[in-house]
Amino acid sequence: MEISFVAGSVLSGNQHAWVVDYLDTKGRRRLKTFKLKKQADTFASTASIEVREGVHVADSATVTVAQAGKLWLASCDSAGLERSTIDQYTQHLNLHIDPTIGSIKLSKITVPAVREFQDTLREEGRSGAMIKRVTVSLGSILSDAQERGLVVRNAVHEMAKKRGKVAAKAEKRQKARLRYGVDIPTVDEIRAILRASDGRYRSFLITAIFTGLRASELRGLTWTDVDLDKGQLHVRQRADKYHVIGMPKSDAGQRTIPLAPMVINALREWRLACPKGDLNLVFPNGEGNIEWHQNIIKRGLHPTLIAAGVSIDKPSTNGEVVTKAKYTGMHALRHWFASWCINSKADGGLELSPKAVQSRMGHSSIQVTFDTYGHLFPAIDEGQALAEAESRLLAASAT
Repeated sequence: MEISFVAGSVLSGNQHAWVVDYLDTKGRRRLKTFKLKKQADTFASTASIEVREGVHVADSATVTVAQAGKLWLASCDSAGLERSTIDQYTQHLNLHIDPTIGSIKLSKITVPAVREFQDTLREEGRSGAMIKRVTVSLGSILSDAQERGLVVRNAVHEMAKKRGKVAAKAEKRQKARLRYGVDIPTVDEIRAILRASDGRYRSFLITAIFTGLRASELRGLTWTDVDLDKGQLHVRQRADKYHVIGMPKSDAGQRTIPLAPMVINALREWRLACPKGDLNLVFPNGEGNIEWHQNIIKRGLHPTLIAAGVSIDKPSTNGEVVTKAKYTGMHALRHWFASWCINSKADGGLELSPKAVQSRMGHSSIQVTFDTYGHLFPAIDEGQALAEAESRLLAASAT
């Protein structure tokens, strides 16, 4: 197909304008007007390359960010993403993206436009973490639009490439490490929690402490996947916050975890009193159905922590001091299990390799394990290690 670009001056009232007259990738004639010749020449040069490569999208053929966002959500739904994930994406679109740049055409979303969008969100009081998540969603909207042929550029990805590894390293440095007594319960706190655990949530908390299962995995655990005779627990499914049973977060989430004697004894005792239901759940509600996550926190975790003295005193709105649980969610127990596995040798147990810790935690990659818990692994005395290696080498040479 022959392609020709012509930039010419035309008169419109008392105003001069420059028009780029060209054929798009489908052979359709397109006209685009500019106030300045420099702008027209720049567009003609860029569009010429895009048409030749078959990727050009005219402004009239694209859509707004809001329209592209709806198409993106439809793609997420058809791809089978979890309902909670789609809900989060919908909030990003409806609460942050649409009100700010929803009416703008995709072709106008450049790197400077993305930076301005982020600045606007920051001025309106969004946190840095929220701005980052919303920007990632905007990048996904643009990627989906690229696949549909609605836009050429993905300004979010372009910006990420420009920032490069330096920004990634800086961000990693700013990320706070998990700390004992702040994010991870101490050994003494775990002992106090075990002593204070009682009632229908006792076996749940003991299992959480010594298996590191996510709350969703515990809520979806069935008796079929618990072998008390062999002392093993198999993670094969989870229950999301909408009570939908599905696969674990990743393929690595499907795993087998050895059970400590205390867990085995607690589960044997609990099995006799466990409410029966069609789902055969290990930790159901009173009717044998999936337990609400908030019930576990408010009726199980927090009262046990307060009874164990693992709590903090906070002033309430009326000035009275209120005692609250020190750790707000189940993930604190998961963090403790990871730290326990990492330092099990110091407690008289077997030394677990980082790969074994990854497997027990159900992490999708060893990098996730190191990024989260790498600072908890025992430090190696490199000087001692070199000395021992040298001694072995010399001993082998002598023989």
